[in-house]
Amino acid sequence: MTQPLPERIADATALLAGKHTVRCPHPGCTVHIRYRAVTPAEAKRLTDLATDHTRHGTTKED
Repeated sequence: MTQPLPERIADATALLAGKHTVRCPHPGCTVHIRYRAVTPAEAKRLTDLATDHTRHGTTKED
């Protein structure tokens, strides 16, 4: 799914400022994490958190 233009511009601006943005790939999920100057282990942890929708998605109970 393609991001809306304002989100793409915000990501590009953050990248110019030296920040990395990781977004959840789940359709409709707005979770994103931006980071800068972290260790590779912390970058992996943040990426795993952002891309694992089960860790931040809402659950519905029947």
